Amino acid sequence: MWPYFDPEYENLNQRINPPRVCIDDNSCPDCTLVKVLSDLDLTISKAYITSDGRWFMDVFHVTDQQGRKLKDRKTIEYIEKALGPESNILPTKGDAWLDKMVGMHLVGDHTAIELIGSDRPGLLSEIFAVLQNLRCNVIAAEMWTHNTRVACVVYVNDSATSGAVNDSNRLSMIEQRLRYLLRGHGNDRKEVCTSFSIGSTHVDRRLHQLMFADRDYEDDSGEREKNTTLSFKPVITIEPCEDKGYSVVNVKCMDRPKLLFDIVCTLTDMQFAVFHASVSSDGPYALQELYIRQVNGCTLDSKAEMERVVKCLEAAILRRVSEGFSLELCGRDRVGLLSDITRVLREYGLSVTRAGVTTVGEQAMNVFYVSDASGNTVDMKTIENLRREIGHTVMLNVRRVPSSPKVQAPEPSGWAKSNFSFGTLLEKFLP
Repeated sequence: MWPYFDPEYENLNQRINPPRVCIDDNSCPDCTLVKVLSDLDLTISKAYITSDGRWFMDVFHVTDQQGRKLKDRKTIEYIEKALGPESNILPTKGDAWLDKMVGMHLVGDHTAIELIGSDRPGLLSEIFAVLQNLRCNVIAAEMWTHNTRVACVVYVNDSATSGAVNDSNRLSMIEQRLRYLLRGHGNDRKEVCTSFSIGSTHVDRRLHQLMFADRDYEDDSGEREKNTTLSFKPVITIEPCEDKGYSVVNVKCMDRPKLLFDIVCTLTDMQFAVFHASVSSDGPYALQELYIRQVNGCTLDSKAEMERVVKCLEAAILRRVSEGFSLELCGRDRVGLLSDITRVLREYGLSVTRAGVTTVGEQAMNVFYVSDASGNTVDMKTIENLRREIGHTVMLNVRRVPSSPKVQAPEPSGWAKSNFSFGTLLEKFLP
């Protein structure tokens, strides 16, 4: 007979010593200082992360998505409540940390379709056309491409009932048609994958998991080297910290939103835990220093293990990197809208490298990052023709995605170099 454990005991420490969330809005004139367990999808300019003996102290310097200091009192109170002791992201009775899903994207009654396969120009248009023919209305979607592979999570409902698609025969037909589209060509030896779920999925985390499981970080076609020459190539090194029992990961790359999220997600999926970290921005560059161990307590010992982690982190960084133009479209939602828009993109010879599709009320708000069929930046004449083609049906805003300078990153300066180093901190305070 198994010994009895009171389920209340698991959360006893959490109730006696609840996590403290402090919003410091005075010490820094340009950003809000948030000491939290994790961020709420805010832009992080600096961060200090440390944990030992089941205690943690995390500090994040954050701004909103427009780079502005958080001043709205309701927003600050929401953060305090969301990350405080009564937050629903903390475990409750019967919940286990590994089973808890955080930051789920709720879009009502829907079926989530997960896709992974070989990328090619026009693929997204074909996917949306097939779903329309099968009487599925796309209400949200997120798509990434990397190293000739594509991963996509699509939320659909029945165009007639607006409910989830859960008929087994119909799901089987959808899977069969989509698998046919995703089949590799030529020498592609990788499998395609489609799966379904009724409920909610953390989209970004799931896309990382799909591409990691697909081993998109391993590519022999030369596409990986081509991708990394588009901008400043990430510089990732791993060094041992033997006396403290850590492996130290140093990352230098172009800064962008959700960079820390992408790196931490990948380390977590690879069964590593981050015990200490310092994060900063130095001009357009991001500098990160992370002290990690495997969940079994081991460090990275072999050169092969280190090389694999470096490749996986590089892939995690580059999956969201897009250069050229983004097309932001807003208009009244209707069945078949996405199929029509992506068909026009395909007819103009544009390839979608990344996409985000959302529906708010009756409005569809979609963003497509595009290149030409060869992966180069689209010429302005094509953009203007495209604007005339679809501008009368939806609002179209074209943005040039800033390309990073093709130069080596400078040595860290200021705060990043002299004011904070976890290496020094560990030497001083850890036993």
